[in-house]
Amino acid sequence: MFDRILFPTDGSDGADAAFGHVLDLAADHDATVHVLNVADTTHDSVTRVGREVVDVLEEEGEGVVDAAAERAADRGVETVTAVLQGGVDETIVTYAAEREVDLVAMPTRGRQGLDRLLLGSTTERVVRRSPVPVLSLRPDGEAARYPYRNVLVPTDGSDRAAEALGRAVALAARSGATLHVLSVVDVGTIGAEAYSGTDALVSASEETVAEAVAVAEAAGVETVERVEVGTSAARGIRSYLADHDVDLVVMGTRGLTGVERYLLGSVAERTVRTSPVPVLTVPGDDSE
Repeated sequence: MFDRILFPTDGSDGADAAFGHVLDLAADHDATVHVLNVADTTHDSVTRVGREVVDVLEEEGEGVVDAAAERAADRGVETVTAVLQGGVDETIVTYAAEREVDLVAMPTRGRQGLDRLLLGSTTERVVRRSPVPVLSLRPDGEAARYPYRNVLVPTDGSDRAAEALGRAVALAARSGATLHVLSVVDVGTIGAEAYSGTDALVSASEETVAEAVAVAEAAGVETVERVEVGTSAARGIRSYLADHDVDLVVMGTRGLTGVERYLLGSVAERTVRTSPVPVLTVPGDDSE
């Protein structure tokens, strides 16, 4: 499934913590990891040492990617390293497209303060713009578990949710994980005056979940199905994570809009920001 994984890193503790999970994934898939450091051109980094003009960020970046490559070699994982100048998120997205990587994996926190950061808004911007799936890894707390044992896929029945389901089924089948299929009936998007129609929304969601479960079971994947009613899709996802031993969330980056419930835009971003476990966001076709 994954042959080329892009790992942007700033050498922070958060990036180092996330890299362990990336190596687990790469070793299992026999993937090459592209280790990228972006010398952020929004910061003045050129200085003079004697008669030589030196870009401090580029020099530091070379040390960061070399250290990651050594760590990968110890695990028997092949790497390609690069240090590039540019805006962080733009450079990551461009690299992913030009090198035809299958996955971008990055932490949800990086350096802060006066140093460049690899997150907060940076990861969210990459999630929005990446042409390939993005695995967002929270570097604090317990180390992410791999192989996955429980995978959660929220669905709203949209085409993009179906694309995420396909990824989730493949990952669950590979690791023998149980797939949890969740639909949140987000009554907060339709207004209190429409609460009388909740039963119809629940019935539609139950059908959506049943269809997703049928896809998973046809692939030999064990499933758990759930429909929840709440005022926020993101809150419903967080609540499910709190109550179940989930290792990975897989979701589309856009979904149904308007008066229908939606599974994205801000929902995916809020999930990436708050999930205690890795989140794999799967982009849809912009032509839809």
